[in-house]
Amino acid sequence: MMTGFRLNLSPLKEPLGFVKLVEWLTAIFAFGSCGGFSGTNIVSLFCGGMNETLDASFHYPFRLSQVPLINGNVTICNYSVSTTHLMGDSSSAAEFFVGIGVVCFLYSMVALLVYLGYMHVYKDSDFGPIFDFIITAVLALLWLVCSSAWAKGLQNVKDATDTDGISGTLALCKGTNVTCEVTDFANMRTLNISVVFGYLNMFIWAGNAWFVYKETRWHSQKFSSQPGPGRQQVPAPI
Repeated sequence: MMTGFRLNLSPLKEPLGFVKLVEWLTAIFAFGSCGGFSGTNIVSLFCGGMNETLDASFHYPFRLSQVPLINGNVTICNYSVSTTHLMGDSSSAAEFFVGIGVVCFLYSMVALLVYLGYMHVYKDSDFGPIFDFIITAVLALLWLVCSSAWAKGLQNVKDATDTDGISGTLALCKGTNVTCEVTDFANMRTLNISVVFGYLNMFIWAGNAWFVYKETRWHSQKFSSQPGPGRQQVPAPI
């Protein structure tokens, strides 16, 4: 199974291996900061002489339409209120983002194994570098797409859980003397960080595509086809 394995740490000292190690780490930060989130917004209802509070708890994958804000038929501020859920669903964007992060994490591990143990096989074949380049370029593009989608999905989560979003969800807050306000917000710093790491991964993978491209025969053929500084082209005989 390990036939041909030759441990060599020198690729980590070169951009090809070092950047792949950075990609492995940044992928962990990206999907970890998003997939492990859970938070609660405290909603205060001001209704004359008495006040009520509600907990708006939400977490990954942010299917807000399935998160109950009010569970069952209850009386709040002398009004009968039925079961009410938050509005919105950002699960597709969040799961896409985390999924790309996990794929890049796994691919980086496999690539590092090849670089550190099978570099002699990698460089002796055309398939390895070309396959590596294509996958790296595709994943760089996917980081751009999933980060943009998740940035929009995160903004939707913020809009659905702020004061205006809660007031638009609760019928109690419309056309009555009840004032609804989010008085304590969940800390979404880790979600903001996940978006930053998403775009950072896009730049890192796009940059790494160049170093991988230099290992392919496309680059070597282009370089070898260029005339050297001391070479002169002999005109063809007439």
